Amino acid sequence: MPYTPSGFFCDRLIRERERRDGEGSLGKPLRFSGQDFAALKQECLQKKSLFEDDTFPATVESLGYKELGAKSNKVKNIVWKRPKEICENPEFIVGGASRTDICQGDLGDCWLLAAIACLTLYEKLLYRVVPQEQSFSDGYAGVFHFQFWRYGDWVDVVIDDRIPTFNNQLVFTKSAERNEFWSALLEKAYAKLHGSYEALKGGNTTEAMEDFTGGVTEFYEMKEAPKELNKIMKKALERGSLMGCSIDSLVPARFETRTTTGLVKGHAYSVTAVQECKHTTTKDSKVRLVRLRNPWGQVEWTGPWSDNSKEWTSLSKDEKEKLQHQNAEDGEFWMSFEDFKKNFTKIEICNLTPDALEDDKIHKWTVSVNEGRWVRGCSAGGCRNYPDTFWTNPQYRLRLLEEDDDPEDNEVACSFVVSLMQKNRRKERKMGANLFTIGFAIYEVPKEMHGNKQHMQKDFFLANSSKARCKSYINLREVTQRFRLSPGEYVIVPSTYEPHQEGEFLLRVFSEKRNTSEEIENRIEADHPVPAPALAVGEESEEDQKFRTIFQEIAGDEMEITANELKNLLNKVVSKNQELNTEGFSLETCRSMIALMDMDGTGRLNLQEFRHLWNKVKQWQGIFKHYSVEQSGSISSYEMRNAVNDAGYRLNNQLYDIITMRYANESMNIDFDSFISCLVRLEAMFRAFQAFDQDGDGSIRLSALEWLQLTMYA
Repeated sequence: MPYTPSGFFCDRLIRERERRDGEGSLGKPLRFSGQDFAALKQECLQKKSLFEDDTFPATVESLGYKELGAKSNKVKNIVWKRPKEICENPEFIVGGASRTDICQGDLGDCWLLAAIACLTLYEKLLYRVVPQEQSFSDGYAGVFHFQFWRYGDWVDVVIDDRIPTFNNQLVFTKSAERNEFWSALLEKAYAKLHGSYEALKGGNTTEAMEDFTGGVTEFYEMKEAPKELNKIMKKALERGSLMGCSIDSLVPARFETRTTTGLVKGHAYSVTAVQECKHTTTKDSKVRLVRLRNPWGQVEWTGPWSDNSKEWTSLSKDEKEKLQHQNAEDGEFWMSFEDFKKNFTKIEICNLTPDALEDDKIHKWTVSVNEGRWVRGCSAGGCRNYPDTFWTNPQYRLRLLEEDDDPEDNEVACSFVVSLMQKNRRKERKMGANLFTIGFAIYEVPKEMHGNKQHMQKDFFLANSSKARCKSYINLREVTQRFRLSPGEYVIVPSTYEPHQEGEFLLRVFSEKRNTSEEIENRIEADHPVPAPALAVGEESEEDQKFRTIFQEIAGDEMEITANELKNLLNKVVSKNQELNTEGFSLETCRSMIALMDMDGTGRLNLQEFRHLWNKVKQWQGIFKHYSVEQSGSISSYEMRNAVNDAGYRLNNQLYDIITMRYANESMNIDFDSFISCLVRLEAMFRAFQAFDQDGDGSIRLSALEWLQLTMYA
C-alpha cells in the first residue's frame, strides 16, 4: 500500500526518535501494538481478571483470511480456550525447552517449528525469545510475552493465553507433553506479529531463525561450495553463528530415513565445531574435522572418525582432549571435512549481530544497517535490464576500510556479506501482496569520486559494469551473498526485478573488518541566484515589452495583479507554446506563485515581482522541455530528480518520493502545471527556512502559529 506523505513523515520521525532513545535494542525492545507486558499484568492482578487481548482477539479474524477465514468450514468448530480449561495442571515449560516440545498441528508452518527446534539447542538465545519468568501459577493473569527481531528492531509481543482448540485438543502447534504450552504460545505471538495464523503458512526456516536472532543467513550447496568453505565455517563458529546442515531426500517416501553410515536424509543437523589436528603416525600430516549433532540425541555417523573408529588411535592424548572426543550415544559425532562435503548437500550459516552476542571472547562482525523504500514512479527503477530507470533506485555507499587478517592466496581483500530483505510482505498477504523478485548489484566508485555523496547518475551505470552482484534475482524474503573485494568505495544498488514495484526493504552489510554503509544523497540544499536588476525600458526584449503591455492592461492603475489575473496573464502566453501541450496553470498554482513572490504581503504582485517570477518560469519551462516526453506535454516522474537538480535543488530520496506521490498522475507522469507548482513550493519553503535559520545551523524552531502561517500561505 502506498504511503501518504504525512504518514511517511510521522512514521520515520517516530522511528528515528525511538532509536535515539535506545528503543529497539535487546535490552529495550519496542512494544508491539504499544502494549506494556508488566503494566498489563499488574492491572489484571489488581482487578483479579484474566487478560483479553483486543489487538489480537479470540475470533476468526485472528485465525486467517482465506483458508482459515470466516467462510471456511475449517474454523466452524474451533473454540478458543485457556490452558487451564484444557488440562488440570498446565505449565509453561516442563523439564526444559527441547525439540520434543514442538509438534506440528493443522497449519503449514513446519518452517517455523524447525527453527524453534533448532533454537532449543542454544538456551541463551532461546530464552531471549521466550522469557522464562512466566507461569500458570505464581502471578498468573492470562498474559504472556515473547521477543522477536523485526527488520532491525527487537519487539516485545504481548498475547493472552486463549488458544484455538477442537474437541479440547490444540489445533496448531502443541507439545509432546499435554500440559506444556510455551511452544503453542510462542506460535500465537508470532502469528500476532504477522496478523494471523494463516499468514504463517509456507516459509523458509531461515526466515524464522533470523527473526529469533537478528542474524543473517548464508546458504551453500555443497556441490557449489566455495573453496574456502572450511575457513568460512571456522570463522562463523568463532563469531557465535548458528550453523545447520542437511541431506536432501529426492524421494518423499524416504524423508528422514537412515543411510548405511547412520546419517538421516531430510533431517537437520547442527554443526558444533570445526577443527584441524595432527596425526602421530605421519609427520606434518593434518586432518580437518567437523563435529555435528543430531537433535534427536541419538543416531550417529558410523564412518571414519565416528566415536569408535580406528582413526582416533592416530591422535595423541592432547589432540583427543582438544577435540573433547567422547564415546557415547549422545547424537554428537566427528567426521572428516571431506566426508562432510560428500555426504551433506547443503549448509546454512546464521551469522549473529553484535547485539545478540554478549561474550567478549567472541570475534564479532561489523554490521551496517540501512532502511529503504522503493516508491513507484520515483525510486522503484527495476533491475539493470531497465537502464532508463535503474539508476533511480536507492543507492548505498559502502566503504571497505580494512583487509582480512588471513587473505586467500596473498590477495589483499575484504570479506563481507550483503543481505537484502523485503519487509512486511507476509503480513500483507491478506491484501494480495506477494514476495517481489529482488536482488542487488555492487559498483566500484572511481577514486576521483571518493567521498562524494551524490546519487550516481544514469550515465555512470551505462558506462560501468557491476563489480559484483547477487547470483540471481529471486522471490524470497531475503537475498544474501558473500563477497571478497579490494578495500575501497563501492555503491550497492538494491532493486526489484521489474520497475514500478513499491515496497520497503532492509539492507545489511556484515564484514569481518571495519566497514561503513550509508544511503547516498543525504545533502539537502538549494542554489539561490541573485535576481537580475530591473531593465530600463530601452533594454527590454520584444517579449519583455509585450509582457509590460499586457501587465498594464490587466493590472490597471494599481499596477498589481491578483492570483486570478496572474492565471489569465500566464495562460495567454503559455497557450501559444504548443511544445508544452498544456491547458495552462491552475488557480491554486498561481496562488502559490503569488505567495512566493509577494514581498510586501499584499497578496498581489507588482511589475517588479512579476518580472522576477516570469524569469523563473522561463527557466523552469526550459528544463521541462528538456526532459519532457515528445508530444506528451509531461515528464516521467523518474526524470523529476534530474529536472529538480537542474533547477538548483539538491534533495534526498525521501523528498523525491514525496514529490512523486504529491505531483505525479496515475501513469507516473508530471504535467507542466504540476511541475511548476512543485518548483514554486520548493523555492518558497527553502526561502522560508533560510529566513528562520538565522544562525545557519540547519535547524529551526517554530511555534504552532508560525508553522501554520508558513504552510497555509505557501
